[in-house]
Parts: sequence; C-alpha cells; structure tokens
Amino acid sequence: MMKGIKKWRLFALMSTLLVFLAGCGREEISTLIPAGRVAQDQFNLLILSSIIMTFVIVVVLIIFILAIVKFRRSKVGEDMIPEQVEGSAKLEFIWTAIPIVLLLILAVPTVYSTFDLADVSTMDVEAEDGNSSHLTVNVTGNLYWWEFEYPEQGIVTAQELVVPTNERVYFNLISADIKHSFWIPSIGGKLDVNPENVNTFYLEFDQESSELEDGVFYGKCAELCGPSHALMDFKVKSVDREEFDQWVTAMQAEAKPAEDALAQEGQELFEQSCIACHATSGAGTTGGVGPNLATFGDRNRVAGYLEHNEENVKKWISDPQEYKPGNLMPDPEALNNGEPFSEQQLDSLAAYLMGLSVEE
Repeated sequence: MMKGIKKWRLFALMSTLLVFLAGCGREEISTLIPAGRVAQDQFNLLILSSIIMTFVIVVVLIIFILAIVKFRRSKVGEDMIPEQVEGSAKLEFIWTAIPIVLLLILAVPTVYSTFDLADVSTMDVEAEDGNSSHLTVNVTGNLYWWEFEYPEQGIVTAQELVVPTNERVYFNLISADIKHSFWIPSIGGKLDVNPENVNTFYLEFDQESSELEDGVFYGKCAELCGPSHALMDFKVKSVDREEFDQWVTAMQAEAKPAEDALAQEGQELFEQSCIACHATSGAGTTGGVGPNLATFGDRNRVAGYLEHNEENVKKWISDPQEYKPGNLMPDPEALNNGEPFSEQQLDSLAAYLMGLSVEE
C-alpha cells in the first residue's frame, strides 16, 4: 500500500513540475511565443490540435469512469450481463462520424496552411525599378556556421541575419557539406538544408528584436549534423525598413582600416594568416572558406555560443576544437609558422576582430 502511495506522490510531483516547466522559455527562442505571422499560424494549428486531442481524451475518460462506476461487481452482482449493443447502426454511425468530423476540423486548416506557407510564387516579382519587390536571402549551412547572402544588395554576412520587419523575407536554403536544418523558433518552423537541392520558403518578422532582452532572436540548426550540432546557432536582428536600408549601405561600404596601434598590429597578423579563409568586407557574393567577419564586432556570441568578449575570442583562436569539436578552423600552429600565437598576438587579433563593425 505504501509503495503505491509513493508512486502516486512521484507522479503528482512530476506532473506539477511539467506544468511549471512548460512556462519556462525565452522570448527570443521560444516556439510558444510567436513573433511572426508564420509562427502565429503554426501556433494556432498547435492549439487547435491540442484542443481536439484534449476533447478526445476527456470523452474517453468519462466513458471509462462511467463504465467502472456503473458496472462494478459490488453494485450489479456477479451474474449481471449489460445490454449488448453489437451491430447497433446508431452507435457505429456515431463513433465513425465523430472521428471523421474531428479529422476534417484539423485537416482543412492544416492543409491550407501547408500550401500557403510553401507559396513562394511572389519571390521573383519585380517592382517598378526592376528589382525584386521582396527581400531574398541565400542561406548556406556549413560545419558549424551559417552564411547569409543578399543577392539583390550584393552583400554577405555570417552568423548574423538582419531582416526588415512587417514584410515577407524569402530564403533559398542549401548546404555546403552535409544535411542541416534552418530554424528560427520564434519566427517559424524549420526546413531542411540539403547539399543536393535548394529548399525555399518565407518568413515574416512582426517584432523588432531590439525589444528583446538580448536584442536579437536566435536561430539554430535542427538536424543532427555532427559533434557540434548543438552549438550551430546564429543571431537574427529584425529592424524597420529604414534601419535595414542603412545597414545595407554600411555593409556595401569598404571596410575601414584599424585605428589604434594594437588593432593595426592585429590587422597585419590577420592578413598574413587568416585572410585566405575569412573576408572582412560585407560587399561581395561569398565570404570565403570560413565565416565572413565584416560584422564580427556587432555579434552577440563568439563561435555562435560563447559570450562576446575579447577573452573568449582569444580562447577560440588558441584552441577552436576545444570549444567547437569537428569545426574546420585550423589550429594556430598551422597559421603561425608552426608556433602557437603568443599572448601579444592574441591580444592584437582580438582587438582587430572586435573592431570589425558596421553598426553605429
């Protein structure tokens, strides 16, 4: 008896924890706090399906409890046989019709939303000036980082997606290596990123990210792609159209040279050892083998997940495999004539990288 009571206590505790933990989450990365029309439509489908499932569970539980209470042996005796309803046309119609109705209630909006959210027919519609009337971003998944190319604007970024609010943004998704999955939880569901073909969809950003605690939404890879899959994050900054146009103009400008002596020393070292893989200008069509670093100083994270400060920049350069196993960043010895970077070299590289900024 006591053993049964303990089990019920454990069940009650776990149920209570489930209720409280269901309320945990961060606005910038929660599917339950939609910040765009696509996410809102998908959230509404989630609520609808939950209501239907809850209805079914409640009805079945009521029937089950009534059967136990009404036909228990102590009440009806050993020999009582309930009325047999086998072959009842009325009952068979009811338990056939009700599931069909419930499925239709769920299926119609689901199918409609599926086709609506996959409709990219207006992606290439041109405005009067001959340019696309919608923003299109080419997304490339890499081990373990993301590249974002804006073909109409002639710019490229890495690890940082900047988009205008209150308009459709179309995405062309492809992988440079293995399968990934592009996902911004607060804005919409995920879509596979394959090396063989381009997947296309759109999202809408209704909320400016400056209203959030970190000032950005967060995106993730939702497909297991290797030992650092969980660290393949990126930031999403949603701004109004005017601010977005200003950002584009800043990205199209030539990269500014380092100003202070330490950063200048870091720039010289960078151009000797890192420039073959990393671009430092946002203008162009590709960032190179490694991530484009034009906006490195504006990022919220180092390597996608470490706190954004010079100390973590130095740790990352010194031993990238420790912080992101399986990434393609070479060891420092391969870049520095067989020797690890000295503390002075690390300080200068960190100063230079943190100065790479297009935001005022």
